[in-house]
Amino acid sequence: MITETVGTAPLARTDSLAPVFLTVEEAARCLRIGRTTCYALIRAGELESLTIGGLRRVPADAPAAYLARRRAEQRAA
Repeated sequence: MITETVGTAPLARTDSLAPVFLTVEEAARCLRIGRTTCYALIRAGELESLTIGGLRRVPADAPAAYLARRRAEQRAA
């Protein structure tokens, strides 16, 4: 593991660059839907999101969780 120092506090840096959060646009691209539709899913509570410092972010695993729920709903119908 490589460490960097910012100010006086060392920060751990791993070689894994997997994102923790996605922008709404990135989440929309993952789901192959438009940005407006993605915001509508967020407003409806169907797609998890967080506000961080005034920015809307979607957890990286939320698009897959949304898709899994939709698949389960369709199988049950």
